[in-house]
Parts: sequence; C-alpha cells; structure tokens
Amino acid sequence: MSARSSWRGHEIEAIEGEWRFVDTGEPTVGSNRPCGHCGEHATAEGHDACLGTLPGVRNACCGHGVVGDAFVQMQGQDAINFFSEMKL
Repeated sequence: MSARSSWRGHEIEAIEGEWRFVDTGEPTVGSNRPCGHCGEHATAEGHDACLGTLPGVRNACCGHGVVGDAFVQMQGQDAINFFSEMKL
C-alpha cells in the first residue's frame, strides 16, 4: 500500500520512499507543474500565482481547489494585530 496526498492540486503517492505524480509517475522533487486547479505556475518566488506576494504573510496556500487545504500564516506584529482584531 502506498501513501497518497496532493501537491498543488495534483494527486501524488509515495512509491519506494519517493513522492510521484499519480497521473504521470514523475517525481515531485524539482517539478514545475502548474496548479492542478487554475493552471497557473508558481511565481518566481514560489508563491501561488493566484495569491502573489501577500504583505505580512509568512506562508500561504490557495488550496488548489480544495477549500479545506487553504491557509494563511502570519508572523510578528501582523499576527499580533490579527489577534487584537479578533479580540483574542
């Protein structure tokens, strides 16, 4: 049995310790495949094309068509401001 997951909207599986795309069998390492949802390539900085560079954000993912996979990670004062706005 192999482990399965997804990478930028593409189904992947671990085969003999290496993650590969299910549809092509190609390794994920070094891949420059476009998003499986919108078809856009990542920016030169490695960001999701639909998000670009987000001010105050450390890390983010659009979810590539899977709403539950989308996230935004803030740090420093931006995170403190968010907590304050949320009254946490």
